[in-house]
Parts: sequence; structure tokens; C-alpha cells
Amino acid sequence: QVQLVESGGGSVQAGGSLRLSCAVSGYTYSSNCMGWFRQAPGKEREGVASIYTGGSTYYAGSVKGRFTISQDSAKNTVFLQMNSLKPEDTAMYYCAAPKFFVPEGLCGGGFFVKFVQDNNYWGQGTQVTVSS
Repeated sequence: QVQLVESGGGSVQAGGSLRLSCAVSGYTYSSNCMGWFRQAPGKEREGVASIYTGGSTYYAGSVKGRFTISQDSAKNTVFLQMNSLKPEDTAMYYCAAPKFFVPEGLCGGGFFVKFVQDNNYWGQGTQVTVSS
């Protein structure tokens, strides 16, 4: 059984930082694309960043230069370091892993976080609130 468990959310003031973690277990792909999504109240879920195992990364324009996605050496935890947070970053943040293989080229081009919402494994989410 695949499980994704996010942690690290919280409340910060604008300009602050948070580091989200996603612990993954039971995932059968040794190499694949993984990503972070977020959903603000009243808005659609949007892709934030993706990473291919040990390789390419992709960032949405709204977070590029402020957020960094990474993985640990054992490849079973994905992180999202969020710096210079803004009130518009307030949302529930979700970690996701696809139920199918996403090649590195597509992952680095943002295919996973831009076009794939269905057919994923999802975590329960962690709330990030940024006050002005």
C-alpha cells in the first residue's frame, strides 16, 4: 500500500520560511517523478514543483526562485523548502506520486504538475498560512 505523509506546515509571517516533508512508503518505482501541489480556499488545485529521482526539477512561475524541491539520499522523502513566503502562498499543500512512469524529460518540463491530477497517489495535505 502506497502512503504519502506530509509534514512541516504551519503559520508564518510574510517573508518567512517553511520546509515541508513528504515521507513515501510502499511506492514501487525506484525512479520516477514526484511533485508538490497546493490548493487555496475557493481555488483549483495547482502544481507547484516536481522532481525526477536524482535529477531534473520544475517550478511553477509563481514560486520559482523562492521554493526548492529536493529528495533525500534514500529517495523516500521529498522536501519543499519555501523561502520569502507571501500571503498568496497560503494553501493546503499536497505531495503526489503518479501511478504511472513519467520520464525525466517530461518531469523536468513540468508535465506532471501541469497536466496530471488524476491517477496519482496523494498525501493528506499540510496547511501553510502566511500572514501579511
